[in-house]
Amino acid sequence: MRGHLPPSPGVSPLAARSIGVTCALVLALVGAPTAAAAPAVPGRGAGTAGRTAQAAVPGGTRSLPLVPLSGRRVLGVAPEQGLRRAGLDRFTLVGVVWDDPDSELRGRVQVRTRTAATGQWSGWQDVDPHNADHGADPGTAERASRRVRGATAPLWVGDSDGVDVRVRAEDADGRDGRADADSGERGAGGDSGERGEGGDSGERGEGGAGSAGRRAGGGAPPLPSGLRLELVDPGKGTGDAEETGDSGEAPPAGLPAGEPPRTALDTEAAIAASGANAEITAFGATEIPELDRQATEKEMTRLQGPSPLKRSIGPRPRIVTRRGWGADESLREHGFAYTRKVKAAFVHHTASGNKYTCAQTPSVVRSIYRYHVKSMGWRDIGYNFLVDKCGTVYEGRAGGAARAVLGAHTLGLNADSMGVAVIGTYGSGKPPGAAVTALARLTAWKLGLFGADPRGKTYLTSGGGNLYPKGKNVRLNVISGHRDGYATECPGRRLYAKLGTARSSAARYQGR
Repeated sequence: MRGHLPPSPGVSPLAARSIGVTCALVLALVGAPTAAAAPAVPGRGAGTAGRTAQAAVPGGTRSLPLVPLSGRRVLGVAPEQGLRRAGLDRFTLVGVVWDDPDSELRGRVQVRTRTAATGQWSGWQDVDPHNADHGADPGTAERASRRVRGATAPLWVGDSDGVDVRVRAEDADGRDGRADADSGERGAGGDSGERGEGGDSGERGEGGAGSAGRRAGGGAPPLPSGLRLELVDPGKGTGDAEETGDSGEAPPAGLPAGEPPRTALDTEAAIAASGANAEITAFGATEIPELDRQATEKEMTRLQGPSPLKRSIGPRPRIVTRRGWGADESLREHGFAYTRKVKAAFVHHTASGNKYTCAQTPSVVRSIYRYHVKSMGWRDIGYNFLVDKCGTVYEGRAGGAARAVLGAHTLGLNADSMGVAVIGTYGSGKPPGAAVTALARLTAWKLGLFGADPRGKTYLTSGGGNLYPKGKNVRLNVISGHRDGYATECPGRRLYAKLGTARSSAARYQGR
């Protein structure tokens, strides 16, 4: 369609001049539902030419090498490492990374942090050390990138300016040093500062302990090489709870007037990410609006053409776009990667803790995004969607919410699937009913676009993992837990127990 399109509010002159290019991009995406990965160009840094000071997105990652906590060595490696720092710049999320993504951290990781507002130290919290079950499939360009690192799960700690971390290798008999860690022993001495409360106040991680291979490996070093602590600052958005002072559990009532929070459409990457959703919402939108069943069915016909067969699809839920939660599009690699279709949905939890408020969710999502890309070396955030405890759905990996975007969520089974992460840790914590309902509504819509029955079974071909060898045809529930495709405890025992409810509810939303 030709004609003049007036710029939307918040659209920069570059975006306005690029409308033709964007429309061409969208048309290309619509016409190529089975497209392979678009050419990937490494994401540009925050100082890239073309990003004005006004459009720059604040936030950053500080990476600190861990140091030995004692003179003991095993195979030349210190089995206890850590550090303590105070008076740091603000951060809200922490994690530990190491050089080799194929190496496993067999042991225990604990952190405590100092609250920026009060200067008080938290108690010790466990960080899930088993995160290898997430990531791009073996043999893919994303997995083969030299930037990819091994990593723990991220842990959300809120506004902090001090950190104390300790990593202890498990003993030769398989113990992980829990008795020593819980004794109240100082983590990483040497820095002055107020002593925090001892003891373990955090829920244990939900990685592959006991299943993904907590192996006391023969001649392997006790800890992987290159251990570093990652401190992530997601930056502040105008709609964030930290700026509004809103600490309640209700999601934000709406976005502020004028320029949407965090991002301006002033780079090719930002224009492309927004344009990928232009088939289902306005260009530059901060959310994809909710539709009723009739409107959703009409939209499906518009996107896919009429069909003589009955189609079952759930009403489209409201989805906060990447622009809505404030994604800095310069962080990710350029271009999008697609798979052929969406035959299954894998449910995850982020294992990042449950201490966030729903008003803080955009900051949490930005933190996870930055951790996945800058700390772990992935091309983009790994999940296709994220759901918070209030049931708000957030767009994850860029490429179009209605499209079959290739994620990095279930190692070996990313092709022809999507990954949905419920933000939080749900091994012993009860998943909120609003989150389970949102999960059912999201899958009813997205699976419906590809003709999948939420209560059905499907087959995926394994790309290689610790449960299924490469090339094996695996029979799975259309809505599966992460642990169904990889030996891991994700999405946590209590969230996994809710998947039957999610399947039946999603099928009901589809009218089955």
